[in-house]
Amino acid sequence: MTTFHIISIFPEMFDSYLNESVLRRGILKKKIKIKFYNPRDFVKSKHKKVDQIPYGGGPGMVMMTEPIVKAVEKAKGKKKKVKTIIFSPSGKEFTNTYAKKIQNSYKDIILIAGRYEGIDKRVKTITKAEEISIGPYVLTGGELPAMIFIDAVSRQIKGVLGNELSVEENRISSSEVYTRPETIKYKGKKYKVPKVLLSGHHKNISQWKEKGRK
Repeated sequence: MTTFHIISIFPEMFDSYLNESVLRRGILKKKIKIKFYNPRDFVKSKHKKVDQIPYGGGPGMVMMTEPIVKAVEKAKGKKKKVKTIIFSPSGKEFTNTYAKKIQNSYKDIILIAGRYEGIDKRVKTITKAEEISIGPYVLTGGELPAMIFIDAVSRQIKGVLGNELSVEENRISSSEVYTRPETIKYKGKKYKVPKVLLSGHHKNISQWKEKGRK
């Protein structure tokens, strides 16, 4: 079983996504497990504050080191082999190849979802976390990247999808897909399925799909 340890101040954001479709099936089949750690739970102050103004000035607030590090320590426990990840636009690009590598190498993955203007750099230094980017853009927080990461990695785990052929990168697929009916009429114009897909000629179909991947 692969366990995703999510560090977030908004764990409820994950409820809908994790309780539907493929990920829910993976959880029920005990192929994956999701655990949450809220940095606010590791703060003793009355208002559970986890952010402060940045040194050197600038807009916004920065997430503090100690609450996140304590959450990581809790998630890690006595486990010897754990991968810790922080989501950042400047991090290493997240790909299917990377997802497969992580799935094959680790059973415990800690995902730190930041907020505000970012996370104090000392979190990365102390936890030896790797910065990962899901794309060249900035989001409000790390929760969406964490969901994307969990989805992509979980698909690589045998039994999560049910049919191994469902993993697109393991089969010949195309960005173009069609289903019934064969011909659709819309505003006086006909839209047809490519003839090659109706031919039954497996070699030609495979070549068409391979071309569609490029």
